[in-house]
Amino acid sequence: MSAPEAPPAPARPLLPAGRPHTPFEDVQGVLTGCLFAALALVMFRESTLLTGGTTGLAFLAHYLGGWPLGAILFLLNLPFYVFGLRTLGRAFTIKTFCAVAVLAAQTELVPALVSFERLDPVFGAVMAGLLAGTGILILIRHGASLGGVTILALYLQKRRGWRAGWVQMAIDCAILSLGLLILPIDKVALSVLGAAALNFVIAVNHRPDRYFGI
Repeated sequence: MSAPEAPPAPARPLLPAGRPHTPFEDVQGVLTGCLFAALALVMFRESTLLTGGTTGLAFLAHYLGGWPLGAILFLLNLPFYVFGLRTLGRAFTIKTFCAVAVLAAQTELVPALVSFERLDPVFGAVMAGLLAGTGILILIRHGASLGGVTILALYLQKRRGWRAGWVQMAIDCAILSLGLLILPIDKVALSVLGAAALNFVIAVNHRPDRYFGI
């Protein structure tokens, strides 16, 4: 009678177990992610476009009243931190507050460092969307966000059971539709293109099961 076969050895993981980011890594992640997003906002503004979320509302106020985009963006996000504390915890909310503050400052600083003599509107919309999506992705991987609608959507998902993705999409569509009141239809169409490029980057690359650094 032959001896029973030994059970197969457990498969070795292909990737190491995740370790949390260090404070230094989080700081550089917030600074880098916000810089990508700030350059994207400058490109959107240069092309007279807008995007979704509170950033889109900030653009509408900027185009209507001429107020500084960065300051409006910072102020519009203040009420959402209450939802963030209730829904996503203190660490996420503090990081998000810092990220929005950094983005607001960088949005006013970057135009003094770079200018565009010519920016094709289609390229500007797509490139700005890709840059913003990459910046947001970096922030997500460091436990932060750019606040606003994302926090509200997650809060409503927790309290009401509404799907956060659908809530955010509905609000973004409403904000982009408001753009028709002050922008030509071709600018709104290009804004939708930029928003699609932004969400494409996040949808393809934001895979928590593939990322081991959070």
